[in-house]
Amino acid sequence: MGADKALVELEGRPLVLHVAAALKRITPHVLVIGRDTPIAGLPTVPDRTTGRRGPLAGLDTALHEAGGEAVLLVATDQPFLRSETLGALLDIAGDAVVPLDAGVPQATCGLYRPGVAEAARELLASGEGSLQRLLARIQTTLPQRETWSGWGEDGRSWFSVNTPADLDQGVERYRTTA
Repeated sequence: MGADKALVELEGRPLVLHVAAALKRITPHVLVIGRDTPIAGLPTVPDRTTGRRGPLAGLDTALHEAGGEAVLLVATDQPFLRSETLGALLDIAGDAVVPLDAGVPQATCGLYRPGVAEAARELLASGEGSLQRLLARIQTTLPQRETWSGWGEDGRSWFSVNTPADLDQGVERYRTTA
């Protein structure tokens, strides 16, 4: 993107604020993980595992900060996130609940319960850590299209904005109002 993706603007607001708005409809506890200073007025927490960055390190930090509560993990570059999808994930059993789209678990739009913390720490310590490897090691429930389409989901919640063209495509595909 040539810039911090979380701060790229959509409709006059940073992408991270679009994500936070969807999360705040579900929980008042929204943190941006992996940052040392507040971003767009949101509280932040640096990754607790030094030398490790990325979604798995973020999940480890989030689970630690949640103090035994479940965590909704969402990437800051997924501005079309639906709170209805997040709410539906909360109602499904499993250590992790992650939508499956085109055979790929959408790991950065998922629910992770406290029981996954030990496996996450082990993977981080091994240096081979990724969310996909974590999902293969734990009890993961993977709602498929037949399920998540019933929530009104069409894939927008895990649509990642990695380039300016992605942002344009997302707006064209998913924005129905300005």
